[in-house]
Amino acid sequence: MRKKDDEKEKSIKEAVIKLILEEGFHGTSISKIAKAAGVSPATVYIYYENKETMLQDIYREYSEEIFNYLLKRVHKEMEGQKLIEILVRSYYTYIQEHEEIFHFVDQFSNCPSLASSCSRAKGVCNINNFIDEIKKSNIIKDYNNDNLLAIIFYPVKAIAVNRCKSEAERDELLQEMIKIIQDALLK
Repeated sequence: MRKKDDEKEKSIKEAVIKLILEEGFHGTSISKIAKAAGVSPATVYIYYENKETMLQDIYREYSEEIFNYLLKRVHKEMEGQKLIEILVRSYYTYIQEHEEIFHFVDQFSNCPSLASSCSRAKGVCNINNFIDEIKKSNIIKDYNNDNLLAIIFYPVKAIAVNRCKSEAERDELLQEMIKIIQDALLK
């Protein structure tokens, strides 16, 4: 069996994300991925059993990356307003700095074949545990975690991906959204 190479694996992941966003799932083949990554199709199969497994693995990896990015910036001892502001701004920053990865994860977050393994993902568990901790600490209101995560993150996504607004306008919207979320969720 041939040895895995981190650079080749990275090239394959980048090619997958680029092609999936440009051509969709059905328009993306292993041969197209290999060509875009500068490797042979046989090399792709060293890393991934098939296209579906590849998408699941890459989706999980980058979903985890997003959750870890957010959780590294907050802790349950933070004052509530600061905690909400950092979560919101961190998510916005991640979207801006990792646009292709974000769109890939976002596109597949509602895909049944990928979402079926979602509940077991470490990042989802960690973000839910964090939300539970800040609810127990009486920082935020005791609503269902799915609703809390939706209130915190969905509006931020809408602002971050809005290309009809200038950066200054998006910054203004983000600041207002932080205040809205703080008012809605903080005790």
